[in-house]
Amino acid sequence: MNFTARGFDKSGAPIVETVEAADRAEAADRLRRKGIFVTELAEGGVSAAAVARTGKGGARVSRGKQLTFLATFTRQLAVLVSTGTPLVEAVTSIEKQARPGPWKDVLKDVRTRVEEGAQLSDAMAMHPKWFDAVCRSLIAAGEHGGGMVAMLERLALLTRQQQKTRRMLVGSMVYPCLLICVSIGVVTTMIGFVLPRFEGLFQTLGTPLPPLTKVLMDLSAAVRENWMWLVGALVACGVGIPMWLKSAMGKRNVDTFLVRAPQISKVVKGFATARIARLMGVLLEGKVGVLDALELIGQSTSNLHYAALVKRAQDAVTRGESMTNVFADPALISPAVTDAMRSGERSGQMGSVLSTLADYLDEDNEAALKSITGLIEPLILLGLGLVVGSMAISMFLPLFDLAAAGPNAGGGAP
Repeated sequence: MNFTARGFDKSGAPIVETVEAADRAEAADRLRRKGIFVTELAEGGVSAAAVARTGKGGARVSRGKQLTFLATFTRQLAVLVSTGTPLVEAVTSIEKQARPGPWKDVLKDVRTRVEEGAQLSDAMAMHPKWFDAVCRSLIAAGEHGGGMVAMLERLALLTRQQQKTRRMLVGSMVYPCLLICVSIGVVTTMIGFVLPRFEGLFQTLGTPLPPLTKVLMDLSAAVRENWMWLVGALVACGVGIPMWLKSAMGKRNVDTFLVRAPQISKVVKGFATARIARLMGVLLEGKVGVLDALELIGQSTSNLHYAALVKRAQDAVTRGESMTNVFADPALISPAVTDAMRSGERSGQMGSVLSTLADYLDEDNEAALKSITGLIEPLILLGLGLVVGSMAISMFLPLFDLAAAGPNAGGGAP
């Protein structure tokens, strides 16, 4: 019997270890002899999800890397299974290619369970952080319907598209975020280090400072005198804002802002609609029931407004009503999308219609995202230029005034 333990090694580093023993006491004894201080011990993979959460040695894996691993895994598994390779051998081959770390540990556990006779979907269920409900449902549908290869290909396509969308979003935000960080750095340097060097010079001039210069000098002095409070406020914001965003009220306010903000809402709605359409299309083409598909989509939808919309559609289907009527909400779903869904519902080809619709939506979303980022970047550069230019002018204005006043300026002899 296998036991999975979480604890610490002799150096104090977190560790996740799997040991084979007759019972829990023997497993704990073996781990103690290996110098492992056990904090959690469970049979099989009940605690194996800890590997996905913390990884080997306590390392954490970002969602982006998890999606990359999953996309590669599904693509390779689809190719191997389609060529007639037994499932255990296919998973073993992928496991050998994986680098040591949490993902390799997950593959090892999945392969062990499949070798012991478990279904692939059941083995994946032990690692929900790596294999979400949609992934497991498609695999289960393939196992029960005998179309594992087709399901793996659909899942590989789905994960690759999700990976592409994520990379597009992250890539579009890198340059604007970099510009913002540079802007903050330049302004901080000017106020904290450059302006104070001119303060002594301005005092020797003996002439009143221009209003813009005086405001900036006062701001610089206030920052230098209260920098500890400012740092404390920044730390408090860095801790408090994430906590507020994770709260129910914070998440609802943010989600509401995203679906109502001008320009931003267009992109947010487009990506949310495309995700729902793609998931629904893949699940329906995979012979997953409508109610089950809506349940899975609701679980994987992060925006509360769209999750509530999917829940209303699920309730409507339960009552025997059309879910398209529920999705006909112009505040969240474009009427063109609703019309396409209605056509697919009437023709009985809802899955294929939604999959095709998702492809068009992704193309439109990519164009809209490029348009917005193309507008944001010059605005940030313009703002940075105005700020730095204003500071530069404010530092040289007193010198210009002194030069214009002639040799009698600054208290000189007549």
